[in-house]
Amino acid sequence: MSFRTELPEMWERFGLSVMRRIEPERAHALALTALKTGLLPLKGPVTSPRLATTLAGLDLPNPVGLAAGFDKNAEAIAPLWRAGFGFLEVGAATPRPQDGNARPRLFRLTEDAAAINRFGFNNDGMEVIAARLEAAQSDIPVGLNLGANKDSDDRAADFARVLARCGPFVDFATVNVSSPNTERLRDLQGKAALAALLDGVMAARATLLRPIPVFLKIAPDLDRAGLEDVAEVALGGAIDGLIATNTTLDRAGLSSRHKGESGGLSGRPLFEKSTRVLAQLSQLTDGRLPIIGVGGVASVQDAWEKLRAGAGAVQLYTGLVYGGITLAARIAEGLDARLEAEGIASVADVVGTGRADWL
Repeated sequence: MSFRTELPEMWERFGLSVMRRIEPERAHALALTALKTGLLPLKGPVTSPRLATTLAGLDLPNPVGLAAGFDKNAEAIAPLWRAGFGFLEVGAATPRPQDGNARPRLFRLTEDAAAINRFGFNNDGMEVIAARLEAAQSDIPVGLNLGANKDSDDRAADFARVLARCGPFVDFATVNVSSPNTERLRDLQGKAALAALLDGVMAARATLLRPIPVFLKIAPDLDRAGLEDVAEVALGGAIDGLIATNTTLDRAGLSSRHKGESGGLSGRPLFEKSTRVLAQLSQLTDGRLPIIGVGGVASVQDAWEKLRAGAGAVQLYTGLVYGGITLAARIAEGLDARLEAEGIASVADVVGTGRADWL
């Protein structure tokens, strides 16, 4: 497998230049449409004996995944797995369809290589998404991000409902209590509320003919006590792994004119904050739970540092805005080249080797 630079292909650079002239949410919709045409010259699966790894029982051809939010409604699974990802996460899905927050609700912070969104779990609802998941074809693991309706009387129960409906058609699920765009949702990260919520989710999983791993996605804005609570609940056997992290409310160091917009910040400014949280969780769980590292991944070096901090795999989303849809393939290839150059037999051998650097 030959090493390639991280620069997009010429066709992709042209597409990115066009997309940046279009309103961000409209550009996102056009990107999904372009993927669904099947006409983009995507690379196909990227793997090697060095890149292949196992995470919470999932066999991944490479450790570079797509984070939730890009394909909210499970519309583009087939073309996305051909883009070189090692696994995909779609959603978030809620029991009932909902429109989300008012537009505009997505902002590019080009100067900061970042984005702010306040979508508010806009999606087609679990019934439509379940039908798409059942019909989808993929050669890599596909997971679903579970959400709650904004006006629900029992948000904790919503997560279990979505899992019960869609669980038969996915390979893993993620409990998302860390989005900053649904009022009081993050309150469910408290120890007692989280334990009760996960009890309901696990009960729903027990009804599935094929039990699947369940991950918990946390916010990067938790303090040390909050992280300790999450670790305690996680190590109690309630979940199979963690995803660190969701978007942040922090605005430190931003220069873009959109820096004051409300919502969750993602992209380059999140990298250090999310990686430090990842390392702390790895330490608190003593490496006993697999962790997926998310936040600011846009290069081989970013992915490498997440792995060193304790992640068994990584996910990206905002990086695609600036690096294009083939970014995952380029990162996976770059990781493979680095493993080969350093004489490392498996990407799993990198996990946690530099955790102390991020504590």
